[in-house]
Amino acid sequence: MEETLIQYKDVEIHQQELCVLSDVNLELHKGEFVYLIGKVGSGKTSLLKTLYGELDVINGEAEVLGYNMRTIKRKHIPQLRRKLGIVFQDFQLLTDRTVYNNLEFVLQATGWKNKQEMKERIEEVLQLVGMSNKGYKYPNELSGGEQQRIVIARAVLNSPEIILADEPTGNLDVDTGKAIVELLHDICKSGSSVVMTTHNLQLLKEYPGRVYRCVDHHITDITDEYKSPQRAIEIDLNIDN
Repeated sequence: MEETLIQYKDVEIHQQELCVLSDVNLELHKGEFVYLIGKVGSGKTSLLKTLYGELDVINGEAEVLGYNMRTIKRKHIPQLRRKLGIVFQDFQLLTDRTVYNNLEFVLQATGWKNKQEMKERIEEVLQLVGMSNKGYKYPNELSGGEQQRIVIARAVLNSPEIILADEPTGNLDVDTGKAIVELLHDICKSGSSVVMTTHNLQLLKEYPGRVYRCVDHHITDITDEYKSPQRAIEIDLNIDN
């Protein structure tokens, strides 16, 4: 039986006093690639934020990697986040230090001590994302696509069980965006499950996965619907407009 990493049942998510999503039922199994699609403001990012403890879950049952997100204590959130890799649309790299030092900073912050082991791990992840020769560069010396590859390298440093990617192709051109999603799919095949929000619906056709759609404060699994070309076009048009 597949291992369940995320299990949400009848969950309610609020931003301040506003209910963003209700009756959320979501599952993520080991080795799965899941897309969250929907219009701007439909709750995709809010849902991701509940998965790493940035937003509270109000009602329902919510479990992430064995942690109960309804009752999790603040002091346990760093432990949960060490098992997650988070990829932000706006990179959030430290601009005053090199790529290597950005990655070293994360390892130090998550308890790594041995300099040689850190060096080997940094070289490993840079090779994984095709950036072996960029460790000495500063973020502002890299293109958008290169910066996003470094962000993915940072996300996988601690071999996370789940990668959460919030619009990772949002600031990139089409070809670069495809390369980033292809990289995330490769990482998924090698062991980390992925949850990715996106507006680029073409990616779903080229790199298939499970598809959840946020609409009217609800989330629906539309994977089977999306396999019908005609239905996929209708969904695309509705999200684009």
